[in-house]
Amino acid sequence: MNDYKFGNYIYELRSRARLSQSELAAKVGVTNKAVSKWEVGKAKPSVETIRKLAALFQISVDDLLKMREKVNQVKITKIVITGGPCAGKSTAMSWVQNAFTQMGYIVLFVSETATDLITGGVAPWTCGTNSAYQKCQLRLQLDKEKVFEQAAKTMDGEKVLIVCDRGALDNKTYMDGLEFAQVLEFFGTNEIELRDNYDAVFHLVTAAKGAEEFYTTANNAARTETADEAAALDDKLIAAWTGHPHLRVIDNSSNFEDKMKRLIAEISSFLGEPEPFEIERKFLIEYPDIKWLESIPNCQRIEIIQTYLKSDNDDEIRVRQRGIDGHYIYFLTTKRKVNNLKRVEIERRLSELEYIRLLMNADTTRRQIRKDRYCLTYENQYFEIDVYPFWNDKAIAEIELSDENADVKFPKQIKVVKEVTDDESYKNASLAKV
Repeated sequence: MNDYKFGNYIYELRSRARLSQSELAAKVGVTNKAVSKWEVGKAKPSVETIRKLAALFQISVDDLLKMREKVNQVKITKIVITGGPCAGKSTAMSWVQNAFTQMGYIVLFVSETATDLITGGVAPWTCGTNSAYQKCQLRLQLDKEKVFEQAAKTMDGEKVLIVCDRGALDNKTYMDGLEFAQVLEFFGTNEIELRDNYDAVFHLVTAAKGAEEFYTTANNAARTETADEAAALDDKLIAAWTGHPHLRVIDNSSNFEDKMKRLIAEISSFLGEPEPFEIERKFLIEYPDIKWLESIPNCQRIEIIQTYLKSDNDDEIRVRQRGIDGHYIYFLTTKRKVNNLKRVEIERRLSELEYIRLLMNADTTRRQIRKDRYCLTYENQYFEIDVYPFWNDKAIAEIELSDENADVKFPKQIKVVKEVTDDESYKNASLAKV
């Protein structure tokens, strides 16, 4: 690993002290070549030499040690590939490995935890209760992910993609409401933290929905579901992940090879390969039936507070608080318009402290936008319906697409007034103007 930051720090200290590499080497008892390697990031001094350097430059040993041990600032992205039984996840992992290794990513795979446990003899029918099993599975899932994230931080590469074969929210599908609440309490966590801990979720639809002739249990020892059970489970899995900021559903509307290609295209689009384009269509709709939205399993309500920040150029910069019932996550988003449909969007997760600090840079010419967002999956599409407190007769429905020409199918309960994708007056940035 080339640690240029540490090397530059040593170089700066030596330059301030007006020492040559030879003079520094003599003072701490090493060779000229050793100092040269430090400064170009190819080696680091021993702990004993660190002490000598600290004394020589009159700085803290702890500070110098921290600089020496600092790991690469690699960009780590963690995604979930989930789906109903016999959806093609195993094949998808091979496609992901090949595609993104070629794009310069280090690709790491977190294996399916349920299969690991069941094939090892730990299953819902061998544990005392289903709840006891689900606690075991979630514990192992979270621990495996932490290990992979810890390892990724040490790797010599600019981009690491961690691919989870199923994620923490898959467990919810196999529990009733009481069991799920007990598991959350046991781990001292909440649904928002478990779900939104991943950067993106990609759901592959089971072959039992649209490709029934290919459904089989023969290629997975942990699979026991009939085709009807697999289809019902698929629906529950989509419902469990509905509400995530970036959920995509890959259906069986094409042959299997094209299904895999669509998955790769969706992941590529999310990662910004070659550029992080967002293709979004926006519709003005009649005020929706809130009771209906809140009654269906494939819809989740999210509370959003969006604050626009000052910008020195035409970029739209905002911070967002997103969550429900006191459990929130925070994002910083920068958007640059390419054309009416495409925008370059770069988003990163914030800590609560970072979020609060950025609020100090709020654009005071714009008000905060507060809204209830209803995330709805329908016909393998992912809608976001924004209900604003200052409107009682209309709302906004948005959908992100990977193809500008894709058809949009609305549920019959949603009454579209008109498309407003190109209408600046309906954008959040315009609605925020004082």
